[in-house]
Amino acid sequence: MELLKRVIKKSLIIILPVAAVSAYFEWKRLPIGIVIGGLVGIFILRGAVKSAEGLIKAESTMVGAAFGSLTRALILFVAIFVLIWAKIINVIGMLFGFTVIIFLILYEGKKSAKKD
Repeated sequence: MELLKRVIKKSLIIILPVAAVSAYFEWKRLPIGIVIGGLVGIFILRGAVKSAEGLIKAESTMVGAAFGSLTRALILFVAIFVLIWAKIINVIGMLFGFTVIIFLILYEGKKSAKKD
């Protein structure tokens, strides 16, 4: 949970200013795409953390964790598909926001591993 909090804090510091700067350009859907991509990355990380904690604490079975993960993935896929199909978000912006979260996860994970 500590890793999740650090990633969320740092992602806000990076994603919100980048989205604000991108609003200056002519792409109308780019800022919302960046923010949505960041949120998708955070939701995926949050789901992975919850599943791992549930398995470690033996509160759920492997089947329950897999079903929950697949359900979350399906809901996110449908939501992203609808947003792209309705032309509400920019795919490039969404990929940028998601990539920022992935890099922050790797950075914070490496930092956490060095500490332990």
